[in-house]
Amino acid sequence: MIGRLNHVAIAVPDLEAAAEQYRGALGATVGAPQDEPDHGVTVIFIELPNTKIELLYPLGEGSPIQGFLDKNPSGGIHHICYEVDDILAARDHLRSTGARVLGSGEPKIGAHGKPVLFLHPKDFNGCLVELEQV
Repeated sequence: MIGRLNHVAIAVPDLEAAAEQYRGALGATVGAPQDEPDHGVTVIFIELPNTKIELLYPLGEGSPIQGFLDKNPSGGIHHICYEVDDILAARDHLRSTGARVLGSGEPKIGAHGKPVLFLHPKDFNGCLVELEQV
């Protein structure tokens, strides 16, 4: 059901410093900051030959990333994102296996302009999983 790894998301306490570290120290192609108000984050994507890194920074009050950074002040891996061909079919299949879909269970539009869902980390070995329809 899952396809390729779309990205690994890293919550960061300083978005510009993290972007510069990837740009300068690692020589990566770093995109521009992009606000995602529906998700409460500002993101920057780092393009790699085989996937992407998504830097996450809190946007506004009540951002879920702020809670993560309060517990992990230096930042850290927040979630992994897998591609799926049909997000509704994936959701229904996962629910039939007992996996919990976060929120209302209805896909939201993610940073790539495509439908996304998140799966409860307790159902996936402590890892928050994002599914993105390709």
